[in-house]
Amino acid sequence: MAFHSGFVCILGRPNAGKSTLLNSLVGERLAIVSPKPQTTRNRILGIVQIPKRKKAPAGQIVLIDTPGVHKADTSLGRKMMSEVREALEGCDLLLLIVDVTRKFAQADESVLEMAKKSGTPVFLLLNKIDLLRNQKDKLLPVIDGYRKLHAFKEIIPISARKPEGLDLLIEKIIGTLPEGPRYFPEDQVTDQPMRFMVAEVIREQVLLEASEEVPYATTVLVEQFEEGAKLTRIAAAIYCEREGQKRILIGKQAQMLKKIGTAARLQIEKMVGTRVFLELFVKVSPQWRESRAFIEELDWRRQLELLTKVEKA
Repeated sequence: MAFHSGFVCILGRPNAGKSTLLNSLVGERLAIVSPKPQTTRNRILGIVQIPKRKKAPAGQIVLIDTPGVHKADTSLGRKMMSEVREALEGCDLLLLIVDVTRKFAQADESVLEMAKKSGTPVFLLLNKIDLLRNQKDKLLPVIDGYRKLHAFKEIIPISARKPEGLDLLIEKIIGTLPEGPRYFPEDQVTDQPMRFMVAEVIREQVLLEASEEVPYATTVLVEQFEEGAKLTRIAAAIYCEREGQKRILIGKQAQMLKKIGTAARLQIEKMVGTRVFLELFVKVSPQWRESRAFIEELDWRRQLELLTKVEKA
């Protein structure tokens, strides 16, 4: 039986469950997740290997998680929306994920319009059905309402978190993807370098621990990453925009920074498979979200290019 493969883009509003879906389908924690909107800032690629089954083809699904579609009002926001548009190019299938616990709004219309303009076949995923409890009869009017808006190839109710409906989703995706090659080796689950994943884990802890505007004004850059057989040494800078935010991130007697560091270190040790010595610094870079040069520096693809040049020099 032929091998099926292709690129599948996950599109949706902030907090619709895109990253949770990616992690659940891949079976690895590739994308950070938090209750705060706009947690994902970059395209994140996850690879799902599908073995051959009875009367069903083997295949490879290359998933692309994207930042939540929103109105961009900073250089960072514009970069995030650029990541979304680039992810849509050359995709074989689009997964439009919506939160069924939220009423259809103008923001949903914007995302749907983007999906329509892509010209790509679209699966509509009605996510968070587990939160409906005994009110699943509410799904029918939602499905009817969406059917009137676009000719979706499939409409599938799911819970990315539980998970529910994901086996059916994978079956439908493989059935839709064309015959094609294996784009990545069987044992590969992402194209992200470990340095980027480490920076994201640290940022996730900032998102979870810090309150109000502070998480949105922060980002993380790994400045040192030395892998050893038994110990990995990492130094990372948490950037914020104001001195007041720096004081919050450090905390009284550095308690906040220690809390962030300890939680991040435990996660990183699971990822790298060694003990980790993690050193965190907090630095102020006023209005970094408006600096195109700084935003470009955060792009892990650019970081990888620069590291490769240094190694060759």
